[in-house]
Amino acid sequence: MSKTTDVMKLLLVEDSVEDAERLTSFPRNAGIAVRATQVRDIDELEAHLQAQTPDLILAGAAIGLADIVQAANRGGKDIGVIAIQSNLTGDVLDEVFRHGVTAAATPQHAELFVRVLQREFASLNMRRSVRRLESNLAESERRCDSLLESARDPIAYVHEGAHVRANHAWLETFGYADFEELQGVSVLDLIAPEATGEFKTLLKSLARGEKPPASLSIKARNAEGATFDTTMEFSSASVGGEPCQQIVLRQPLANPELARQIDTLRTKDLVTDLYNRQHGLAELDRMVAAAATGTPNQILLLLEADNFREHLDAVGLGNTDLLLGDMANLLRRNLESIEHVAFRFGEQTFGVLSPTLSLEAASDLAQQLCGVFAEHEFEVGKQSVNLLVSIAGVLIGEKNANSAAVLNQVGTTLRELQQQGGNQSSIHDPGVRDAAQLAESKMLRERIEAAVEHNRFTLYTQPIISLHGVEGEFLEILVRLVDDKGEVPPNTFFPIAEEAGLVTAIDRLIIEGAIHTLSEREKAGRNTTFFIKLTAPSLSDAALLPWLAQQIKAARVRGDALVFEVPESKVVTQLKAARTFVAGLKQLHCGFAFEQFGTGVNSFHLLKHIDADYLKIDRSYMPNLHKDKEHQEFIRQFCEQAHKAGKIVIAEFVEDAASMSILFTCGVNFVQGNYLNEPEKILAAT
Repeated sequence: MSKTTDVMKLLLVEDSVEDAERLTSFPRNAGIAVRATQVRDIDELEAHLQAQTPDLILAGAAIGLADIVQAANRGGKDIGVIAIQSNLTGDVLDEVFRHGVTAAATPQHAELFVRVLQREFASLNMRRSVRRLESNLAESERRCDSLLESARDPIAYVHEGAHVRANHAWLETFGYADFEELQGVSVLDLIAPEATGEFKTLLKSLARGEKPPASLSIKARNAEGATFDTTMEFSSASVGGEPCQQIVLRQPLANPELARQIDTLRTKDLVTDLYNRQHGLAELDRMVAAAATGTPNQILLLLEADNFREHLDAVGLGNTDLLLGDMANLLRRNLESIEHVAFRFGEQTFGVLSPTLSLEAASDLAQQLCGVFAEHEFEVGKQSVNLLVSIAGVLIGEKNANSAAVLNQVGTTLRELQQQGGNQSSIHDPGVRDAAQLAESKMLRERIEAAVEHNRFTLYTQPIISLHGVEGEFLEILVRLVDDKGEVPPNTFFPIAEEAGLVTAIDRLIIEGAIHTLSEREKAGRNTTFFIKLTAPSLSDAALLPWLAQQIKAARVRGDALVFEVPESKVVTQLKAARTFVAGLKQLHCGFAFEQFGTGVNSFHLLKHIDADYLKIDRSYMPNLHKDKEHQEFIRQFCEQAHKAGKIVIAEFVEDAASMSILFTCGVNFVQGNYLNEPEKILAAT
């Protein structure tokens, strides 16, 4: 299940707190950050909507659907409404959609329920994004209009040969008082009779979709029939969403050759004689725009030497430019058979844009280039240099029609290739990303199975620091999977391990390692308390508590030196099992903590069922806490309510000193975060 960093604000129309908590727990268990509020009648609903705007309303049976939709639409708000139904028959769906509800879901199928929420949330964010883009576009067009009118160069926009727009300088050049006189007039009427044949040929080529010349020297005429020499520069543009040609008039230069050289200098990299980065990125923007309209077979390749810096000392800095120039020449010679734009992207990184290469052809080309560079010896001064290169590519299509996304993907792939040893190539196709992810998940599952069998988990600790001088050291146990293929963080391997039914085994390995370390610390006279994360399946593992009792007894450690923590949302979904488990922990004198606490509909209501010792405030309240007055007030009230219930409050993911001061003032007991202490390895994988 994909995760999201956006907080989903839910408004639940439900009579029962338990039902509302259960609905909220589904997205939270799927890794989605959620803020939930419950209302029970129409007055509460309207009052809440006047004060705040949720993202989605989950419409239960507390209020009629028609009333909910009417309240949601009042004031022109854009809020997704999802009807919660016990079953989704055709008649039920017909009734739901007749009221104008955007979607329906049933809590009987948790994964499908979450997918409906994700789809509606993504749709809402897309609508918001479109509105922002439309607003930004309108503002950009207003500024462009202002710049166009103030430009000294005559500029016009032509669609199918007719004027659709022109600035004041253009009107003045051709002797028109205002654009109404020129609107719809063919640009051919502004060309001198002796040049109309040449210009007609140009217009026909443009109509066929052919690329216009960069510039055209021609004789024009004004409204009074007087002719004059000018140079027209053409570029693609759009007006009102319709494609057109922008024409800019330039005065003929006394030295055209000098002008050509200056133009070349503006776009070329002087060291490599390839296009420079600015020109390459401009070409990429054009390809991305074409991809958004469905143009296929567009590829970006990035080529970088794997061992370039190893040769710098040998060839000397003075010869570095010579080596780069030779690399560019070798690249250029091997690109002669394809239509391309080659440019210098970075210090020793070259980019190649091709508007005509298929994915297979691009893969063949990249492999060929790797081989060519591996076999070539560069003669630089008295040195012979052999360079290995990695080549990453990405197919530019509608799914990734964004320059930043394309560059990020190809850059990531290039780094991965070099980390794997280099001298290889890979072309990313956004259309087969899902298949690649499935293959990657399968490989990771095999690594997890081997890690469980051979205990390849490394334990780290991170201090939990008292703000009120409590004696002893408090540490949270963190885990990484470490094998011969590298290190895997828990947020990557735990979801797959849960699907494979391996998390309870991993929990036991972590507990066993923590108890072993705790025993050694107690023998050394250290007063240590370990906080250990537990996965949801372990709550219902009937054999875990007897096994834990044996581990504690065999290691001769204190039970109260162990605190087990579980996210609030995981407990909600299996309340009975959690109550039994926590009661068993109390018999062993172990502590229990709610993690990610405080985002439920009524989180403190859970304390009536589960006797927790510690409450860890949900991490979503921590970012930019010193600027967020609403979150500061929430934490203050949270601490007041927790202390009245006799609970200890922990704030994790603390980011800065300003937040520390606020948390202390609010009454937080303990703080934790990388700002305070980075995790430290205590037990390496075997």
